[in-house]
Order: sequence, then C-alpha cells, then structure tokens
Amino acid sequence: MTVTIKDVAAEADVSIATVSRVLANKAGFYSDKTAARVREAADRLGYRKNTSAVELVTQKSQVIGVIVSSTKTNFSNQIIEGIQSVAFKHDLSVMILYAEDEGDLQTRALRTLIGRSVMGILVLAVQLTDANLALLENSRIPHRYLSTSFKGDKLAFTASDDYQIGYQATDYLIKKGHQRIGLVAMDVNSYIGQQRVAGYRDAMKAAQLTVSDDWIKPGLFTYQDGFNAMAEFGAEPDVTAVIGTSDMAAIGVLNQAQNFGLKVPEQLAIMSIDGTELVKIVRPQLTSITQAFYEMGQRGMTHLLTPTTAPASEFIPFKLDERSST
Repeated sequence: MTVTIKDVAAEADVSIATVSRVLANKAGFYSDKTAARVREAADRLGYRKNTSAVELVTQKSQVIGVIVSSTKTNFSNQIIEGIQSVAFKHDLSVMILYAEDEGDLQTRALRTLIGRSVMGILVLAVQLTDANLALLENSRIPHRYLSTSFKGDKLAFTASDDYQIGYQATDYLIKKGHQRIGLVAMDVNSYIGQQRVAGYRDAMKAAQLTVSDDWIKPGLFTYQDGFNAMAEFGAEPDVTAVIGTSDMAAIGVLNQAQNFGLKVPEQLAIMSIDGTELVKIVRPQLTSITQAFYEMGQRGMTHLLTPTTAPASEFIPFKLDERSST
C-alpha cells in the first residue's frame, strides 16, 4: 500500500502541514527536533513524494521544460546552471530534452512537455521548424527562447546580440592590425549565424577592407568544423587571423594550425566566441567574446516565471577578454 503524507504525520505525531513543510525544506516553521522526527518517520515508512498526485490536487505543474540544442558545443552548461539556480529557489524541477534544428526530435520533445502540462518551456538555442513553432504557440504554455534572438518582437527571448558579437570580434582584430580575417564554423542558415556574418562584414566595411568569400567557412559551431576550416586555409593561410564562432570551433582551428606548425599568435591570431572554461585550458589561452551564459539562464527563467512584468525580449551584455592567442 502506498504511504501518504498523512501516514507520516500520524507516525511522527505532527500535523500534515508540518510534514509538508519539513519535506519541502521550508525553514522557520518547526524545530530541528521536529524535523528529525518527521524525516525518521518518512524513512521508516518508506515515504516517497508523489509529484504527479500533488500536481493533480493543486492543478499546477511544478516542472519547467527545457529543450536544448544537440549541437556538439558546451555553451549550454552554464545556461542550464542559471536556470537550475532559479528553479531551486522556487522549489521547481527542470526536465531537459535534447533536439536538433531539424527532424522529429523537436516534435517529440515538444509533445512530451506539452503532454506533461509543464509550467513553462525554455527553448535553448534550437531553431524550431514552422510546424513546431505553431505547435508550441498553440499549446498556450508560457515559453521563452534562450541564446537565440529573432527579428521583431513576436517571439520573446533572452540572448546576446549576435550582430554586435560579430562586429566587435572583427573590430578588435582590425585594431590589432589584421586586414585579412577569417570567420568559421557558423550555421549560416540560422539567425545567429547570419547576424554574426553581418556584423563581421560591416566591421570590415567600416574599416574599408575587402572580404573574400573564401575567408567565410560555414559549419555547425563544432570542433570538427573549426578543424576542417583551418585545413582549408592550409599551412600558408591567406588570412592572418581567424574567429571561431564557438569555443570548440576555435580550439579546432588552434589544433589544426599547430599541426601545420603555425605559431599562435605570431603567424596566426585566433579568437573565440563564447568564452567558456575551455578557452583557459588550452595553450595559448584563447582571446574570447565572453557571453554571460549563467546570467542568461537566470534571467530567462525569472522572466518565464513572471511574464506580466518581463520584457518582451532582451540582450544580455557580453565582454571581450584578451588572452595570449591574439
């Protein structure tokens, strides 16, 4: 027979409300002695909280769904940590599902969360298909996009300004004396990739520098994309600097450059976009556009929980951290 909270209250000789507060770790309502007695009673009876039953009674889900890009990069870790920090404060659980930009995984992830009637949904760096976008909109479940921006104000997001990321990264290298700059590993079919390319081109144009199409090498932000892009540049590259559009991609550029025997930064400067812990554990350490991913997760989650006071969309400031690769 299933053990209920009522059984624990009877065993510990306290009220049901006290048991609920103790097991939810709500301090200030009971003594340490009472808490110990309640937990001992729960352990002795084998009590396990039935989340589904609680939600059925309260008519309110305590779960936030997060759909995460399955792209082989590491930037999402800090965003998820930020989401979790806010969820913990509100006694909420987080369900994480992975999805690709195309295919059935998106639909499956969305239907799982919609069927679960989650409290809200955060879409982390996933570009939904039109059909899945409609599926999410029609669900009426509150949702917000993280690390993905959109043109216009129809879709609410919390992200970095990818146009400015592309512009500022390029402008920095121009000011360091570089005139032939490569941009590699971005998904040019995504809004993120398009904005970074636009920023890169405009920075070059502002400096009256011509861009060769050979300097722009698309990809999916992965290590292999950066490695392959540098292989295409060759042992005697036409560019003097390369921007990797993720830390993993920049490390791919670095490793292939070192395979060619190129000295970094003397013969080739390398810059990264993201600025996670990876940029500090390689040698030379990578100069980076560092995004505030943890804050992005925190703020996005907070806005999801307070939709009436949240901004429609917002850009989180980023910074440029200069290290020894440039």
